[in-house]
Amino acid sequence: MMDLNLGAGPAEDDLIKDTTEATFMADVVEASQTIPVIVDFWAPWCGPCKTLGPMLENAVRAAKGAVKMVKIDVDQAQMIAGQLQIQSIPTVYAFFKGQPIDGFQGAQPESEIKAFVEKVIKASGGEAPGDGLDDAVAAAEDMLSEGAATDAAQTFAAVLGEDAQHAGAYGGLVRAHIALGELDQAEAILNGAPAEISKSAELEAAFAQLELARQAEGAGPLDELKSAVEGDPDNHQARFDLAQAMHANGDVQGAVEQLLELFRRDREWNEGAAKAQLFTIFDALKPDDPIMLNGRRKLSSMIFA
Repeated sequence: MMDLNLGAGPAEDDLIKDTTEATFMADVVEASQTIPVIVDFWAPWCGPCKTLGPMLENAVRAAKGAVKMVKIDVDQAQMIAGQLQIQSIPTVYAFFKGQPIDGFQGAQPESEIKAFVEKVIKASGGEAPGDGLDDAVAAAEDMLSEGAATDAAQTFAAVLGEDAQHAGAYGGLVRAHIALGELDQAEAILNGAPAEISKSAELEAAFAQLELARQAEGAGPLDELKSAVEGDPDNHQARFDLAQAMHANGDVQGAVEQLLELFRRDREWNEGAAKAQLFTIFDALKPDDPIMLNGRRKLSSMIFA
């Protein structure tokens, strides 16, 4: 297989950060909706914390974006420490989909820390880096982003020939067929996914993109829908349809803004359709997409207001 130099991984600022009680919701609960977040509860006076923290950071960096890490000083966050029943430090919790899924207390050898990080990544349906298949998938993603969907599909398929449960390749193959306009084929591939990876973030993203592509086929005329909303801002159906049409025309930011406005006006309309549609759009975007991050933050502020 080709040895591809794909450059550096995500910026460290995105992978490892300090948080506070004020930002815990955004940095941990919201961020863990798509990527697992390991939370290190520590304090400046804690000797073992000074050993554990750097080893944990090294293991997170080595995962190259498959997991993130957040550090929180328990002296400055006593309310959260109490809510999570932190009895001693260091304590480490892993969050995914907003919930703690694993953890440990006390100092650990480096081998145990690496195993813990790998376990967390696998539990969330992700793939720890470390073999040529991941390099090939990354190269195929580049092809897809550059418009070479056919070449990308062939590369994703080749990876699946070597590892049928590679979630990144499986999701990529689905998205490649979506890009080619072959929605029935994409759906058939998605429906045939192995059970072991069917709930992975990569396949959930592909499912969301397929749903949005199906909607795009039936999207209404943009200008007419804009006029309808301008004429009657409380026409919720027209605003919802406008959001779908804007997304179909590539205006993802505009679609999110219309859905947030609809949620603000009537969050219960059509059994919470605005919120459901927002989550579909968020799931289809990359975990670090600013539209997704800002949209989730605004939606959360409305929900918890």
